Amino acid sequence: MRVAALLFIGWLAACGSSDSDAPGSAGTGGAAGDAGTTGGTTSTGGSTSTGGASSGGAGNASSGGQAGSSGSDAGVSGSAGTSSDAGADAGPLTVAECLAKQFVNQSSNVSLNYDQFNPVVGSHCQGTNHQNITGVQRVVFLGDSVTVGTPPSNLNPANVYRAILAKKLATHFNLKAPGLGWGGADPFNGVALPKESGDFISCSKWGARTDDLMKDSNQVVDCIPQNKRHLRHLVIMTMGGNDIASITKDGGGANPPKTIPELWQATQGFVQLLRETMEWLKDPNNVPGGVDVVFANNFEFTDGTGDTTACSSASLAGIEPWQDKQAQADMVIWANEQYLKIAVDTQSDMIFMLEGFCGHGYKRNDPSGPCYRGPNQPLWFDLTCIHPNDAGHAAVADMFFKTVAE
Repeated sequence: MRVAALLFIGWLAACGSSDSDAPGSAGTGGAAGDAGTTGGTTSTGGSTSTGGASSGGAGNASSGGQAGSSGSDAGVSGSAGTSSDAGADAGPLTVAECLAKQFVNQSSNVSLNYDQFNPVVGSHCQGTNHQNITGVQRVVFLGDSVTVGTPPSNLNPANVYRAILAKKLATHFNLKAPGLGWGGADPFNGVALPKESGDFISCSKWGARTDDLMKDSNQVVDCIPQNKRHLRHLVIMTMGGNDIASITKDGGGANPPKTIPELWQATQGFVQLLRETMEWLKDPNNVPGGVDVVFANNFEFTDGTGDTTACSSASLAGIEPWQDKQAQADMVIWANEQYLKIAVDTQSDMIFMLEGFCGHGYKRNDPSGPCYRGPNQPLWFDLTCIHPNDAGHAAVADMFFKTVAE
């Protein structure tokens, strides 16, 4: 199962955002720090860094490093974002402008500073727009259980986002559509059943982490074998929630299994694995036919509040609160921002799934919450707290399709 609860995402509003490429060291012999991870929202959408550690391994600034400060009003997006009010001469659309008006409580929006990396943002505000995706001959789904589909949503396979999306992509690219049951899953092995149908294939698996893409398992090679690499591929992927959940477990409780520097190393490690996968996919020497990639960042069910008691099933994951909540928030912020940087650096695209789902979780009716969208918002999570329900799957399909089609 995909345990994708970012348990302390609510602290993001207080913790601000990071403007470093990677956590730096606190100095010789010191624990490493995450540069620029404190600060808050600003009214201008700009972000500055006034500090930061210099170099070295992973760790927490509070362990001896000097953390910089930054601010950003890059708020959390809605299911159908709005474009900027700025005129045509104001320059390219920014994430901050694109996502600024989605929530009632503007002053307390959960903020990640994506604009530090200068992404090209889609006019739909659902994701970035770095690729002109045309001529697709084969579609590959990689990742975790969100992509596979889980009960109860996949009891009707047509409700799983990859089934909804595949139907739209088949029409859009004139591909052979998958047959009936494409959104189904093998409950014993946690994989798509059937694996391949029409011009579509899925190598996603329940519980998968980034090391399953090309290191410990080979989702990429399994789905893009040598004899298919002359074709133009589109890769759709949800990945990273289980990595974050594992780190969250290892840092919780009175005597956590891993130290803060070890947890920073794990955080950097899973992000690096995603980067290496993206670089491999985008290298024409590996896939001569070419690959376009659209991947998602990782959602959470507390609507930016950090209140994991809002969904009763969350306690079953066995995750305990951290003693160093700031360190956890810093890691989550850094990882999500680096996802966007990977999209920029590799000229792939990322959908704003974290932002889109915020305000559709189990605290969506809290009027004081940072992601409150107003009354009567639909719930997009199922009873597990960590997977989309039917409405959530439809929303994910919409985010992916709009990002692919523009």
